[in-house]
Amino acid sequence: MCGVVVSHDPTAEDENKKIKVRPDKDDPFSKGSMCPKAPALGPLHYDPSKLRQPVKKVGDDWQDISWKEAYDTVEGNIKAIRSENGADSIASYLGNPIVHNLGMLLFAKTFAKSIGSKNVYSATSMDQLPHHFAGHFMFGHEMRIPVPDIDRTDYMIVMGANPMASNGSIMTSAGVSKRLRNIEKRGGKFVVIDPRVTETAKIASEHHFIKPGTDVYLLLALLHVIFRDEKTILGELEKHIDGFEKLVALVKDFTPAKIAPIIDIEESAIERLVEEFTSHEKAVLYGRMGLSTQSHGGLCHWLINTINIATGNFDTPGGMMFPSPAIELVRNKKQRDIFGRWSGRASGLKEFAGELPVSGMTDELLANGEGQVKAFVSICGNPVLSSPNGKRLDQALQKVEFMVSIDNYINETTRHADLILPTPSGLEIDHYDLIFNAISVSNNAKFSEALFSPGKGRPYDWQILKELSSRLSEKGLSLFDRFMTPRRIINLGLMLGPYGKLSSPKRWFNGLSLKKVIASKHGIDLGPLKPRIPECLITVDKKINIAPSVFLDRLAEVANEEFPQLIGESNERACKHDFQLIGRRHVSTNNSWMHQVKALSSNKHVRCTAMMNPDDARRLEIDDGELVNVISRVGEIAIPVEITDAMMTGVVSIPHGFGHTREGTKVPNAEANPGVSVNDITDHTQVDPLTGNAAFSGQSIRVEKINAEDGKGHRQ
Repeated sequence: MCGVVVSHDPTAEDENKKIKVRPDKDDPFSKGSMCPKAPALGPLHYDPSKLRQPVKKVGDDWQDISWKEAYDTVEGNIKAIRSENGADSIASYLGNPIVHNLGMLLFAKTFAKSIGSKNVYSATSMDQLPHHFAGHFMFGHEMRIPVPDIDRTDYMIVMGANPMASNGSIMTSAGVSKRLRNIEKRGGKFVVIDPRVTETAKIASEHHFIKPGTDVYLLLALLHVIFRDEKTILGELEKHIDGFEKLVALVKDFTPAKIAPIIDIEESAIERLVEEFTSHEKAVLYGRMGLSTQSHGGLCHWLINTINIATGNFDTPGGMMFPSPAIELVRNKKQRDIFGRWSGRASGLKEFAGELPVSGMTDELLANGEGQVKAFVSICGNPVLSSPNGKRLDQALQKVEFMVSIDNYINETTRHADLILPTPSGLEIDHYDLIFNAISVSNNAKFSEALFSPGKGRPYDWQILKELSSRLSEKGLSLFDRFMTPRRIINLGLMLGPYGKLSSPKRWFNGLSLKKVIASKHGIDLGPLKPRIPECLITVDKKINIAPSVFLDRLAEVANEEFPQLIGESNERACKHDFQLIGRRHVSTNNSWMHQVKALSSNKHVRCTAMMNPDDARRLEIDDGELVNVISRVGEIAIPVEITDAMMTGVVSIPHGFGHTREGTKVPNAEANPGVSVNDITDHTQVDPLTGNAAFSGQSIRVEKINAEDGKGHRQ
């Protein structure tokens, strides 16, 4: 979403100097901001380890093959396995890069659908699924996700989010550092609540440590005080809300006095947060990854929406609002039933929006008997590094009968494939951002044309997916899929969208079309967020369902089973070796990608370490940089310690996306910055019971000093 200016000098001898990237100061959205990943477009384009031709595994080696042979091989194997074992014997995994790639995003689901299997998985259930869950049940659609109006708010609470590293994530906000600092410049305040003093917390007005996995109790305490002190302001929204009266009784027991020792935030601080939040005319509460990836993920995002609604900070400038993107992804007029239509055969986890949770994916590969997965398809993903207990998946993939990957690299996952089909990427493809415009803090439209052609004989990603879909679908491609290309789809979406030429007779001459967006060069500013209720609601009764039964039932379980136990527990840990695990990310990398780019992964800040509080390190007699074993129920890793006051006591932070030194991978620069995969110790059985999202945050671990005397990594 950052606007960039790319310069190409074909005469430069050094490939790394042929392409220069700088921020586009005229981009109406990013306004000259650019993250460190943008300059890597050149090295990525010329990366010698990137595949440019289909390859098949021959013994321990890889052999180039033609596209015809690749297509024929995929078709033959998938059809044979499907015929003998049924469609559900084929599993598909859709990786995170798909949402950053227009062609993949538009046709990946078409391909997965052509296989006909219920075993479809994606990175969604290791990331933002609770957001979609709340959107579906509260507002009628999984893509109806509200975002903070960060540019107009005067008071912002940020929980479990680090937008300085992510540029916002479910709050697309290029130049987020300036946007956050501007809150204080307007005379406002922003508060961060996180078990780590993150990059965002360092510039915040105020920071509070909180025990991992206890955010739901803070949210319940905040709502308790709001009701107790009669701070609710529904205003015009009241006539568009159903079920509000059910909430008051549900939170009566979650008093700040009871909650404070559980979350390790003082009672007075909880009371003050409510007072400050409700005394500002424009305030917003925002939560992200740390809240999504815990056992209460679904409840957390429901409660965040509920608190914003209850305090009059929803669908109003400065509060939580719905974007009005130029291409409207929510085209349904009626709320659909998209939850629990089927469950995982082995895991029992429920489907949502046509996908099963990734935490149960390996179970389907390992469980013998009827319905066992025999073939595996990965598209732009590396779940061996990104999914919980990735080492278990690593072993399971060795047993499938056939595997094909659509990917540009031989990585920790694709190394198990029989075939890898590479796609053009980066500077070789057009781009229009469908997903991140739908969750953006302002409304914009921008189309980035490809700088290079992929070259003769190299199909685009969407052409690969359409060819395979045509071959595998029993009914063949629909007329729409046969005729459409990414440019045609974007043009149609723009013209039919709220600003489009075809949306109103008044816009026929000045409305949006692809031609107009391209001609703008730098993009088009479509204005700030604006109130959209009730027109954007597609619930059955056209109202906000603020108390869906799925959330109330889960809250009852928490209140009756978990909460009473926590009240009586001591704050002290049972053992000095016992910790809770949280993740982190680096602004220079994107999950497990881009580590092969030396300019990014060699950055001194991109380190795979276990961050630990000095008091904890002192108790364990561990020095900074010393190697320790981090042990969980499912495995252990050896990793150097980074001692820092930024960590809460009793908590360890390990970044995700590392571990590129597994045998059989070809990742340049891996030895220079190898790291380990945190997901070799995350437990796949730890999920949010409500949504099925992986619960990475707050997992129990042990940290033990390695005996340096024998040099064999034995624990003391």
